[in-house]
Amino acid sequence: MTERKTGLTYAAAGVDIDAGNALVDRIKPAAAATKRPGVMDGLGGFGAMFDLRAAGYSDPILVAATDGVGTKLKIAIDTGRLDTVGIDLVAMCVNDLVCQGAEPLLFLDYFATGKLDVEGAASIIEGIAEGCAQAGAALIGGETAEMPGLYAKGDFDLAGFAVGAMERGGHLPSGIAEGDVLLGLASSGVHSNGYSLVRRIVSEAGLGWDTPCPFGEGALGDALLTPTRIYARQAIKALRAGGLKGLAHITGGGLTENLPRILPEGVGAEIDLDAWTLPAVFAWLRTEGGIETAEMLKTFNCGIGLVAVVDAEAADTLAELLAAEGETVFRIGTLVPGAGVSYRGNL
Repeated sequence: MTERKTGLTYAAAGVDIDAGNALVDRIKPAAAATKRPGVMDGLGGFGAMFDLRAAGYSDPILVAATDGVGTKLKIAIDTGRLDTVGIDLVAMCVNDLVCQGAEPLLFLDYFATGKLDVEGAASIIEGIAEGCAQAGAALIGGETAEMPGLYAKGDFDLAGFAVGAMERGGHLPSGIAEGDVLLGLASSGVHSNGYSLVRRIVSEAGLGWDTPCPFGEGALGDALLTPTRIYARQAIKALRAGGLKGLAHITGGGLTENLPRILPEGVGAEIDLDAWTLPAVFAWLRTEGGIETAEMLKTFNCGIGLVAVVDAEAADTLAELLAAEGETVFRIGTLVPGAGVSYRGNL
């Protein structure tokens, strides 16, 4: 007769449901702090509801975006500093939304790991809540997936999902033409693109994340974890002021590939590289990695995180409005006959 085996449990297989419940309880206050008009319930249900009329829309068009943080997460994992990558996650989604002319309204996250550490996960999700607060979006739900055997010890991944709205007919880009002015909004650093190259440069330089930062203060890892700037509230205010025709989020592909995505056929962009100073982090990466200028402009934001295409007559007014909202604004070029992006000056 076969001896009866001891009964197995989900926890014995590596999944701790109690830890997941503890995490939900831990993050409820952070999520509640992001509540905005339109939110109809809190965390804990099988889904979340949002009332667009209560948010102020009469004939809304929904816009959705999803993104992640990429290999910047490896620096967060290696350093144990988990409080900022949630902001990056929100930024990568909502900065795309506003490029369509949509106001970010709600956000959901997906957090996956091999073994759930409640404190670490809470730090990440509290960062997501901070990003939502900056963007004016409500954190209304998410999913925490504990998957032993799929992720190495300490590893995790993040994905974000943002939904926004605009009134019918209010989409961007709209009306872009030759002679329009390009306003560049300063980035806060590398943001969340190009980190596979960043990590290789750091490795080949023989540096560690705790090495004193060669281009600034503190540790190198901390400097490279500076969170992505969120432009959502400021961009929506500029859109509602009038004269804004298009927005380009400068992510993977840099200025070279992202700006043409919003330009009509027969219109190109001429950018003056002398209009702003290359931030120290990019100057260091260029020198340490021996990176050519064209590669820099196609890989990194090089100090410009968002480009606004504006009517020439509204350029000064919108630049002043954005500056009043806390942005550092550069007049970086104009639209000309042609295609793609051409550069003059020196990076």
